[in-house]
Formats: sequence, structure tokens, C-alpha cells
Amino acid sequence: MRAIDAGILICGECHELNRQDPDTGEQTCTRCGALVHARRPNSLTRTWALLITAAILYIPANLLPIMTINSMGQGAPSTIMAGVIDLVHYGMFPIATVVFVASILVPTFKLVGLALLLLSVQRHQPLSARQRIIMYRFIEFIGRWSMLDIFVIAILVAVVNFGRLASIEANLGAVAFASVVILTMLAAVTFDPRLIWDNTESDDDHD
Repeated sequence: MRAIDAGILICGECHELNRQDPDTGEQTCTRCGALVHARRPNSLTRTWALLITAAILYIPANLLPIMTINSMGQGAPSTIMAGVIDLVHYGMFPIATVVFVASILVPTFKLVGLALLLLSVQRHQPLSARQRIIMYRFIEFIGRWSMLDIFVIAILVAVVNFGRLASIEANLGAVAFASVVILTMLAAVTFDPRLIWDNTESDDDHD
């Protein structure tokens, strides 16, 4: 049984359990006074808005140069994939792997995963609640590693600075990519996972 079925609302601020009052329009928490809702207001709309914006910015994040690697006075701006290839060329295999995973695999999975999760909830797709919640938890888990690439670039810019011998500069693509990361993290936060269980009617999902 869900808390809402028992007439209980959970405060989003202090997590106090409040007995639902059907005669009250806007109910406040008995402990902290914050407004309590059965579900986060406009959760799906806000998540979609953030996700679509992130998907749009993901295009320039991959097309615009993300960094410039200068060696012996020569260098050219590189996109994410070109940067990975350059790092491999210069023998920085561990860093190239981190950049590829953090910049290509993780953002792509987050965008596709959140979109599938939202569609499955809205359209009641044949996906069990357990599958949905595992997907959501995994998206939340990898979200904390999404800024790795930005951190790597920031460290490389600060550390690899040997004048004309070797240097690395951040470009506009890094700004677009950082925006994608932030927006996808916010999208995961605004999504209310309780909607997963609201859209599930099978007995298997309520065991």
C-alpha cells in the first residue's frame, strides 16, 4: 500500500508524515510549516523541459571544440571525440578513457534513460516498476560522475602549461557540456520517483 492510499503526505523538506486533510486546499507540514503535496507539482513537465533543453545543448557540446591541446607551439581546437583521439595519440590512455566515458557514454545514457523513463510513466508502457526504479537509481548514481570530464579539463588546463612545449585550453564546447550535465542532474532531481509506482498496477510490482 502506498502512503497516499493511507491518507499520508510526506513533507519534502523535513520528511515528516502528515495526515492528509481533504478539506484543506494547501496543506502545510505540522513540523516545519512547508507546503506538502501528494506528488511534486508539475514533476513531469519540469523534467521534460530540462531534458529537452539538455538534449538541444548536447548538439553544440559535441560539435563545438571542448579543448585545445598545444604541443611544440602547434595545436588546434578539438571536439570531445577529437580530444579523446588526441589524448590517445599523446599516450594519455587513462585520461582518454575517463573523458570518453564521462563525456560520451554517461550523458547519452542519462538523456536516453530519462526519456524512456518519462515515456514509460506517461504512456503506461509495459515496463515493470522494478525495472523503472533500477533505471532511475542508476541514472542518479552515474549523475554524480557526470562532472568528471569538466574536472579533468580544469586540471589539465592548470597542470599542463609548459609554454610553447605543451598547454591545454578549455573552449566553448566545455561550457555547453557543463550545461548539459547540470540540466540532466536537475532533471533527475525534479522527477518524482513515486510516479513510477502510481503507474504500475501489476501484482508483481507491489510485492
